[in-house]
Amino acid sequence: MASEASVRLGVLPDRLWIQRPGIYEDEEGRTWVTVVVRFNPSHREWARASSSQGGRYEPSITVHLWQMAVHTREPLSSGQMPFSQLPAVWQLYSGKKYQAADSSFWEIADHGQIDSMEQLVLTYQPERKD
Repeated sequence: MASEASVRLGVLPDRLWIQRPGIYEDEEGRTWVTVVVRFNPSHREWARASSSQGGRYEPSITVHLWQMAVHTREPLSSGQMPFSQLPAVWQLYSGKKYQAADSSFWEIADHGQIDSMEQLVLTYQPERKD
């Protein structure tokens, strides 16, 4: 029996809305779970650079989302700080990027399959202000 993820692969969500921290839903009602949030530089390096540059420093952010069913409605712990850096809405802007609710652009770094999970990897690169 084929999984829904393998059937749907290749169809990017048109829009992703946050349902709760780390959980998004697309226009088809599919849930997308944030499984990795990576900052470059790390949070520690980011805090150090931000304080030395008057708070104007922004890291690049890479987000790995997996399309999977979410059965529990228990709230996630409030200590999950990386989720506060993610947009509430992503709208497909072109075949290669999403535009967030704050007008930032997120490049589609990958859209594929890992085992039976559909994966969407988005990367935010801040504009450099020197």
